[in-house]
Amino acid sequence: MKYMMFVCTDTEPDTDKAAEPDIEVWVSENDARGRRLEGSALAPTSAATTVRVRDGRLMVSDGPFTETKEVIVGYDVLECADLDEAIEVARAHPMARAGRLELRPLVELND
Repeated sequence: MKYMMFVCTDTEPDTDKAAEPDIEVWVSENDARGRRLEGSALAPTSAATTVRVRDGRLMVSDGPFTETKEVIVGYDVLECADLDEAIEVARAHPMARAGRLELRPLVELND
C-alpha cells in the first residue's frame, strides 16, 4: 500500500536530549528497502502560491492562507505492507521528534 507522508514542523518538539536520527541514513535505508519511493524538502512558505477559483474567477496570491505555525516542509511517498509498517518507518524519521509526520493512504483512481 502506498502512503503519502507529510513532514511538518511542530510548535512542541520532543525535549529528549538523545541524538536525533540522521536523515541521510533514514533516506538511504528506506530507499534500499524499497519503502521510500520518492521524497523531497519543500521551499519555504514565502515561496508558495495559492490558487483558487471562485464564481468562475481565477484568484492567485502569494503565500499560503494559514494561521498555523505548523507547516509542511517536505514529503515522502512510502510503499509499505500496511499502516503498522508505515508507522514504524515514520517513527524512525528525525522529524518524528523535531516535528510531526502525517500518514495518509494514497487512493488508486480507476480510469
